[in-house]
Amino acid sequence: MLDATDKQILKEVADLEGIPKGAYNIRKNGKLLGREVSANINITTNEKGDGIIIDIKPGTKNESVHIPVILSQAGLHDTVYNTFIIGEDADVTIVAGCGIHCGGKESEGHSGIHEFQIKKGARVRYVEKHVAIGDGTGRRILNPTTKVFMEENAYAEMELTQLGGVDEARRVNEAVLGAGAALLMTERVMTEKDQMAESKNDIALAGTDSKANVISRSVLKNDSVQDFYVNLTAKAKCYGHIECDAIIMDNGKNQTVPALRALHPDAEMTHEASIGKIANDQLMKLMSLGLDYDAAVNRIIQGFLR
Repeated sequence: MLDATDKQILKEVADLEGIPKGAYNIRKNGKLLGREVSANINITTNEKGDGIIIDIKPGTKNESVHIPVILSQAGLHDTVYNTFIIGEDADVTIVAGCGIHCGGKESEGHSGIHEFQIKKGARVRYVEKHVAIGDGTGRRILNPTTKVFMEENAYAEMELTQLGGVDEARRVNEAVLGAGAALLMTERVMTEKDQMAESKNDIALAGTDSKANVISRSVLKNDSVQDFYVNLTAKAKCYGHIECDAIIMDNGKNQTVPALRALHPDAEMTHEASIGKIANDQLMKLMSLGLDYDAAVNRIIQGFLR
């Protein structure tokens, strides 16, 4: 069912050694490779046949669902629309992500649109990793979109990671938070060579006492380019924070644009942003402990992206 390349990709994007336990849906080259449901997590193909619906029963606790995508077909540009319905008072982990294996001259790409309906009092941890591998020269393209709708007192923690091999990425994140809802969104991106990555974020704090914290960590090597945009809009008494940090190496170029819009007098909103190089004192300290230059740089980058 899984060849050696499939297993390598699953390890990279979902930390899986093989077929996971519990509910899962594995998609390969635009087709269903395998699916399993549980008593509390149901997965069905949507009406259009271009994605899946993951329905998690109210009150479900300590369960997880894996939905990785594998792409290894030259010239294929796959698009899916997945819907997650997380029932009231559920507490679950969702592991997604896409891995591309490029072995030729033709480009390969995946556009994953994920819509989250997080019901009252539900909690979800969402982990999404993107990676591209292979010796081919074709461009590897990943364009993820995340839409989040949070009801009263819902909580979401989202870890969005892209750490290697992706030539072109355009990410869109949108969220609307109800009363008492809380969102922690952390994005980590590393680019090199002539790769480019763009992230556009639009978060609306619509409910009283809602909270959002948006964190971006970027590393740019060689001639790569990254642009990060975030609009945080307060429509009620709420709290919002944006934190953007980038490390530039070689000839990398970065544009970071955090924007705060307070449409309510009791809104509290803050942001901080920094762009710079690796500090020499950090390098010297690590090298004094026995690391060579490259190892010291790698240690600093890994700690920054953690």
